[in-house]
Amino acid sequence: MSNKFDALKTSDDSGEDDVGKDLQSVEKEPLPPLVIPDTDHKLQCAYWLWFSRRSPGKQASLQSYDQNLKLIGRFGSVEQFWALYSHLVRPSELQSHSDFHLFKVGIKPMWEDEANQRGGKWIVRLRKGLASRCWENLVLAMLGEQFMVGGEICGAVVSIRFQEDILSVWNRTASDQATTGRIRDTLRRVLNLPPNTILEYKTHNDSLKDNSSFRNTDVFTR
Repeated sequence: MSNKFDALKTSDDSGEDDVGKDLQSVEKEPLPPLVIPDTDHKLQCAYWLWFSRRSPGKQASLQSYDQNLKLIGRFGSVEQFWALYSHLVRPSELQSHSDFHLFKVGIKPMWEDEANQRGGKWIVRLRKGLASRCWENLVLAMLGEQFMVGGEICGAVVSIRFQEDILSVWNRTASDQATTGRIRDTLRRVLNLPPNTILEYKTHNDSLKDNSSFRNTDVFTR
């Protein structure tokens, strides 16, 4: 069974007592306020990082998905991010069917969350060996507000699978084509993707209908 230490290089808890709690526990007992030292360089938003892993071939129920999401930590400053990030296993070193979910604090990495339910996600499929570098570039771009779409970005996920790895960027409003287009273009730039790279988009409503994250997507070649 997965736990918080599958995603950490050491058993260091990064100083937070709530590390390792599953989503159900966090919903029942809200976390204490995140304290950011005055000397730190504050980010525009605070974030929380979740980890999950499921057995291949098993279709997760909503309840098991809740219980499988483990909180790795929270941060609201550049310094807090690097303190947490330095303890993390890199995505390419994770076992198959593992995911990191980095979202703004308060937004759950679930299609049904209020911030996500009218949104969708851009999907980039990567050949094996690229996930760690691309994930770091994506995370730094997100924390640095490089997408320039206001509060539209909800979070990002890296999904390690058997034959490929997948990055996805979640946004609030799937129907806003100008915004989703800007996110797509920024994604191409920060990941330095070749011009012919295929990007896919899927609304969370469609994911709820077919109970899948990466099947039946809309494909965009540029």
